[in-house]
Amino acid sequence: MDAHLLKELKHISHSMFSKNYFGVFHGSISAKVDITSFVINKKEAILDEVNEDGFIKLTCEVRRDYRWKDASLDAKIHEEIYNSIPNAKYISYTMPPYTTAYSLDHSLVVPKDYYGYSLLKEIPVYDPQNFNDWEERSANEISTYFKENDNHLLLIKGFGLISYDRDLTEMVKKVAILENSCRLLIINSMN
Repeated sequence: MDAHLLKELKHISHSMFSKNYFGVFHGSISAKVDITSFVINKKEAILDEVNEDGFIKLTCEVRRDYRWKDASLDAKIHEEIYNSIPNAKYISYTMPPYTTAYSLDHSLVVPKDYYGYSLLKEIPVYDPQNFNDWEERSANEISTYFKENDNHLLLIKGFGLISYDRDLTEMVKKVAILENSCRLLIINSMN
């Protein structure tokens, strides 16, 4: 695996864990390495101090090999996005606390702070309706949403935030701005 790419992913992963966007065993981050493969964290990786052994390279094929069993539970979601959105280079699944909490009672996030409004305008909240079969439906519904909408962020009610971009820093910046906007909206609503 590319040492520079892994260094970037480890650094971003640590930052996102420190901000509580990743949990001890939930969350995922990946990078496309060529047209048919990507690296993603392993399912047992703790994204705070992840090292090279915490990532695995997967190939997008009809037949899955043994590596898929070690990969993040979100690997299928990442694969579907990479297959349907050619310009996706990086993908993350995070659960920022204020953003996720805001999604529980709202169908739309309209930031009232300068950076949130300037960069994001508004973010719809996707309602999966039923969590009983969400694991089976999620990869297809998420990739379909991204194909049909010109948005690199998908906030899913009670589930978290899926994001993708061509630039790792831009992707993380949008996640951070949305989290800050939702934090401010929640604080403002308590007054």
